[in-house]
Amino acid sequence: MSDTRLPRDAESVLKLAAQSMFELFSTMSEGMMLVDRAGRVVWINDSYKRFLPALGVAGPDDFVGRPVEEVVPNTLMRQVVETGKPILVDLLTNKAGTFVVSRIPLRDAGGEVIGALGMVLFDHPEATLQPLIAKFARLQGELDEARKELAAQRRPKYTFASYIGSSPAALEVKRQARRAAQLDTTVLLLGETGTGKEMLAHAIHAASSRALKPFIGVNLAAVPETLLEAEFFGVAPGAYTGADRKGRDGKFKIADGGTLFLDEIGDMPLSLQAKLLRVLQEREIEPLGSNRVAEVDVRVIAATSCNLKALVDEGRFRPDLYYRLNVLPVRLPSLRERLSDLEALCESLLESIAQRTGMPQREMTSSAIGALATHEWRGNVRELRNVLEQATMHTDNIRLTSEDFLSILPSARRESPRPALRPLPQLIAELEHSSIRSALEATQGNKVSAARLLGISRATLYGKLAEIKRLSN
Repeated sequence: MSDTRLPRDAESVLKLAAQSMFELFSTMSEGMMLVDRAGRVVWINDSYKRFLPALGVAGPDDFVGRPVEEVVPNTLMRQVVETGKPILVDLLTNKAGTFVVSRIPLRDAGGEVIGALGMVLFDHPEATLQPLIAKFARLQGELDEARKELAAQRRPKYTFASYIGSSPAALEVKRQARRAAQLDTTVLLLGETGTGKEMLAHAIHAASSRALKPFIGVNLAAVPETLLEAEFFGVAPGAYTGADRKGRDGKFKIADGGTLFLDEIGDMPLSLQAKLLRVLQEREIEPLGSNRVAEVDVRVIAATSCNLKALVDEGRFRPDLYYRLNVLPVRLPSLRERLSDLEALCESLLESIAQRTGMPQREMTSSAIGALATHEWRGNVRELRNVLEQATMHTDNIRLTSEDFLSILPSARRESPRPALRPLPQLIAELEHSSIRSALEATQGNKVSAARLLGISRATLYGKLAEIKRLSN
């Protein structure tokens, strides 16, 4: 049989609950205070009086009637009165100690805020709530570590010093990339696979005004076509069945303020190229399943190992997007075009391999460098690293010779152990001709820039070019 003393209407239930909760709080709390609409203390219960000496107040008469901020430092009671929003659980620290407190707005029959009730739930929370505080501190520490790790992943990994080489071709590409870093415009990196396009993109970002903002990289060849739009522009909450109800940011939003690196841009499907063009032109994105646009400030660095102009001619790449991306092209030379950097590259790569594997660092002999110089290096520096890793795994020799590469590179077999000596003037002339060709390729035929790279006058360069032409006829 039900108790007839219990009310059946909502208003009576709320009144009974409020009365019971107030009595419970009054009994269980360490102290209670009431402030009026003006933020003045109008009442405190007997339990609260024990805090008065620590607050520097002689007695209740010196406490009641004063603005609450004057007698309780760091309190947020006035904020509760002004906003009408409760602060159910909070830590309050002042000269009386540290307390767990709750603050609740009080309303009249018309719903208008007329004051606020403050309750001290616990004093000395460091002892009474130690397990909860310890758990919160641990979770906070884990969150901070996760944020640091994520931030580290979004920082540039390389600088211009990471691009090894002092050949004319290497120096020219670094000069162009440094110039690109100072200009906040789209950059297009061109070059064969393994030439260091991603490394140079990191370096451009690190030297730009966006260096402290995120660097986000996307390899278009590695993302399924059906997921590319969501990957780039994000997903609105509940955009489709199975979508996250909170939505998901795309790479453009994550990279906001920083740099977005689009590797293998030639693999982007035509359906997405138009949307990328709009972002580059309008600086705004529209998440999948949303009808609202969001502004983004992103610097795009695109890279490709294919001939984009040929793709345009074949109708596989939008010409308007090509022209928008090709604002500041930087061509990275192949390893075949800068064989004079081979020794420095091997030294840097062998040091990296030793650090990663824990194995002793190896050295390259002249015969080993000579053997590697005969290879075509279609995979460029990436292939070179793979070859060096294989060599270090297959031998215990500290100093690598041509013999250590015989089973890895068939071309090394063609390297004669005792090359025939040639006259020194002939060798010097061949080196000069090779350097001049590399400089002209790096500067796209600009003789003034080529002479500057070679450290000679323009007249000297013209004289040597005439000599080369005479010898070739």
